[in-house]
Amino acid sequence: MPSTCPDKNSVAGQRADGAAPARRARRPVCSARRSERLAPRRDVSERRSSGGIARRIVIAVVLATAVVTVVLALPPLRRVGEQMSRMSVAWIGVAVMLEIASCAAYVVIFRLFFAEAPAELARRVAWTEEGSGALLPTGGLGALAIGGWLLREAGMSTQRIVESSSALFFLTSGMNVLALVGGGVLLCTDAFGGRDTLLLAGAPILLGIGATVATLALPVVLRRSRLRRWPSWLVDVSAGIEAAYRSLLSPSWRLLGAVGYLGFDTAVLGVLFAACGHPIPIDVLVLGYIIGYLANTLPVPGGFGVLEAGLAGTLVAYGAPATDAAAAVVVYHAIAFWIPSLGGLVGYALLRRRESRQREHSGTADEPLSPGVAAHAEGLLQ
Repeated sequence: MPSTCPDKNSVAGQRADGAAPARRARRPVCSARRSERLAPRRDVSERRSSGGIARRIVIAVVLATAVVTVVLALPPLRRVGEQMSRMSVAWIGVAVMLEIASCAAYVVIFRLFFAEAPAELARRVAWTEEGSGALLPTGGLGALAIGGWLLREAGMSTQRIVESSSALFFLTSGMNVLALVGGGVLLCTDAFGGRDTLLLAGAPILLGIGATVATLALPVVLRRSRLRRWPSWLVDVSAGIEAAYRSLLSPSWRLLGAVGYLGFDTAVLGVLFAACGHPIPIDVLVLGYIIGYLANTLPVPGGFGVLEAGLAGTLVAYGAPATDAAAAVVVYHAIAFWIPSLGGLVGYALLRRRESRQREHSGTADEPLSPGVAAHAEGLLQ
């Protein structure tokens, strides 16, 4: 488990060793008056959050309905609808269970980097992040912002949230890069019968290696340029990279969560090809999944339309049958959207109930989140 104390040789340690500027003493504020002042803002924030989530769900449902309507209505795509109707219900049930396992694995790895948070709180925030990642057009980054907002309201420091969230992001992204390179290597060996060309096999390997080198080089560059004043967000990101690296040097069983989070979700797509009656090679599955998911960076709520196009297009490029790919991807996206979304909504509701009970018992309000992060998180929900 990563240490919470910054290493003196790290960028975070250099910042911690520096002299902190003197701050003007703050006048004591009566907790009751402070609670009265912050309560209206918090109520408005909660109403905005609830309204924003409802809007996101409505938009996602409309887009999902539009995708299914197009598949069923357009003559060239009717074969996809027919293939979906013939898919094995048993295999679809297995796919749902694998998606639940993927979500549970994310909770496991989340608690590795937020070990100081109470277990119940960490689980609920992790589920809320997963739901946010499915609903928000910004995907994983937007989910981390929502999770940071909730953890700050629970009392965790902003610096700690940014560092731990960065570490979580880079570790899970590192698993994606490892899978990308591994898929390219398997394709080169032609061990599973994928479509092997220099571009299809070589590009993922070069892309994965380049991304890894660039990421690991950032903390080194910042350490060697001690006289230069780097932006605080860049220093926090660098500290997160180092925290992710330290977690690998201090193995914990929770690291299996990062493997399961990616592996189970990828397996969902593979199982749905089996449901179509035509399983695909593992190298085609892994490369099609990792590269196709890049389409989800486009700002479309829920990724409906763009994720289907990205995944199906990439899978077909690597040799998957077009009709099977389209049918499997449409069903996969429905499962990968609704399981995390419903779990996230439950987690968010439980968090709000917990916060309301704490305010009733204590009669005080937490310190507000820093304006920049709060504005970003609320903006994502609106």
